[in-house]
Amino acid sequence: MISQSDEYFMQIALQEAQLAYREGEVPVGAVITCNGQIIAKAHNQTQKLNDVTAHAEMLVITAASNFLGAKYLNQCTLYVTLEPCIMCAGATYWSQIKHIVFAAKDPKAGFLRLEKKILHPKTKLTHNIMSNESSALLKSFFEKKRIKNKS
Repeated sequence: MISQSDEYFMQIALQEAQLAYREGEVPVGAVITCNGQIIAKAHNQTQKLNDVTAHAEMLVITAASNFLGAKYLNQCTLYVTLEPCIMCAGATYWSQIKHIVFAAKDPKAGFLRLEKKILHPKTKLTHNIMSNESSALLKSFFEKKRIKNKS
């Protein structure tokens, strides 16, 4: 079931994705909430930090853990504009995130392409929240990148 709060928090994640876009990063944004409050937000920073693990999800999980002073996020919800990759899904498993809400599916690199369940057994999954907006931002980014590479 999609709630108004899911759309509200996904809008914040999309704002993070737009920051990534402006910085030349793949436009993925993420937010973590706890008890209906944002406790962390981040966007991809792999180029800026020269770190292949600096995905929005990884950064926001670290920030949320630091905020709570705990390694488990079992009372938290992760909102992310793109289906998490296998690495990020693994991080959500270890952090025991309670709920993952994502916008656009990623058939090439998303964790759902695995036949094996990779999320923590107690993690709830919701997707296709604002997927059109997220997909449009990603499409624009990669089209711009292709044009630039042809020049």
